Amino acid sequence: MADFFDHLSDILFLDIETASQTEKFDELDSRLQEEWIKKERLIRLENPAEVAPGSLYFDRAGIHAEFGQVICVGVGFFQTKKKDKKLIFRSKIFGDSDERELLLSLNDLLNKKKWVLCAHNGKEFDFPYLCRRMLIQGIPLPEPLQIAGRKPWEVRHLDTMELWKFGDYKHYTRLELLAAVFGIPTSKDGIDGSQVNSAFYHENDLEKIKKYCLRDVEVTARIYMAMHPQLDELNIEIVHSEESKKDHKD
Repeated sequence: MADFFDHLSDILFLDIETASQTEKFDELDSRLQEEWIKKERLIRLENPAEVAPGSLYFDRAGIHAEFGQVICVGVGFFQTKKKDKKLIFRSKIFGDSDERELLLSLNDLLNKKKWVLCAHNGKEFDFPYLCRRMLIQGIPLPEPLQIAGRKPWEVRHLDTMELWKFGDYKHYTRLELLAAVFGIPTSKDGIDGSQVNSAFYHENDLEKIKKYCLRDVEVTARIYMAMHPQLDELNIEIVHSEESKKDHKD
């Protein structure tokens, strides 16, 4: 228990939202258009009905770092008050239509300490996506994202989906399903991941996406805590950074 609390404040919970690099396929760089059509041929095997080249771009490009972009990143960490049996979860959102500025701000935070990063399906999506987009934008990788040459036990990445697998390599579990089984309020209130690209380009509503991203971060943190049921008597208070003037203190 003591060790758990000692290390809890080192965990930075994280979630990213992504969009296609451009709204329309014909606005994409011509070289990338050629590469997307090649990738699309593989994707189309799942749905042979799609025939027009570029027809899958708007719906599918955002999940591929080479053809997408990061439009917001939500982060959060716990501060512990053991005497009061209370945890304060402080969260913050990085959202900007200029991806490079967003990633530079995130980079500053990630370089402040030796964070342990935690995300749902983070090892397959969030972490590598951030690495690829930072390098594409000419940004050196912050220490927590540097994994080249490190032994597996030296990489400080946690993944709530991987934790839930318990060694089952075939088992995929959505964040929403884990939230449901643990009785955690949904983050899919008004928007879900499939609607992010439309909200970004058609509705021009980055604020809606940012709120959704922050809710996903909170759900991920609550799922992580639910995997430590001996702590279920603790009260968790949620504080967004804009609601507090206090900076994070270890």
